[in-house]
Amino acid sequence: MNIYKSAEDYLETIYFLREKKGNVRSIDIANELGFSKPSVSIAMKKLRESGYIEIGADGFITLLQSGEEIAVKIGERHRLLTSFFISIGVDPETAEDDACKIEHDLSDQTFKMLKEHLREEHSL
Repeated sequence: MNIYKSAEDYLETIYFLREKKGNVRSIDIANELGFSKPSVSIAMKKLRESGYIEIGADGFITLLQSGEEIAVKIGERHRLLTSFFISIGVDPETAEDDACKIEHDLSDQTFKMLKEHLREEHSL
């Protein structure tokens, strides 16, 4: 899964917006990320051409299997890292920002071990 951080961010945003709103359009992504509609449209075209999303005639964006897999992976990392940072005393806004920075670069091995460590710690 070689994909750029910005593409991961878009897929993750689609995933989270879908959880909140049900259906997602480009304007929802633009509003959520604070980007211009033309910038989001260009990104959606690239994601569509790469096979990560589908855009229906109604303008609704659907994650395809490959896009869903990436979005779930990044979303899980985001949630776990944010929760972990908050649990050690980081304020929620900073925890959120730091999770966004780390979620893309953290190795699968490190994330797996962190997840296992936190699971063990909470089951004591």
